[in-house]
Amino acid sequence: MSLKNVIKPDHAAMNQYELAILGLPKIVFTKVSGLEDETDGVDLPDRTHASGGQSKPFEITAEMPTHHDAEMAALELWLQEGRDPVTPTYKKSGVMIYKKISGEIAKTYSLLGMWCKKQKTPEVEMANEGEQAFTEWTFSIDEKLPI
Repeated sequence: MSLKNVIKPDHAAMNQYELAILGLPKIVFTKVSGLEDETDGVDLPDRTHASGGQSKPFEITAEMPTHHDAEMAALELWLQEGRDPVTPTYKKSGVMIYKKISGEIAKTYSLLGMWCKKQKTPEVEMANEGEQAFTEWTFSIDEKLPI
């Protein structure tokens, strides 16, 4: 089945994006999970489900090269901000930018109430031939708004 003349040209490319976190240096994330947008629900006495009216917080994961020392240090410090004693600045704002093949911006989202929840170091093994190691980060986000 051909999709010719169905898909518009200059599509948003999966490898053209930027996840920026305000207050941190520019970090090159090589992989970012999808952004969710779900409305809270409530169960009613008649066993039906209705809208709770509020968006639910969600999580994303992002990978970056482990050898990027300055970026790793910035994220490790941010992770510590959310631990006792929690600092008032542990929640930050971010922006996710999706770009078209041409480099033009396809879609942008503002990420509010973002905080660094988890760091996962790479799995390693001696049999590996020296491929690049990536660290995975998990971020909790209160709300995603289109810009």
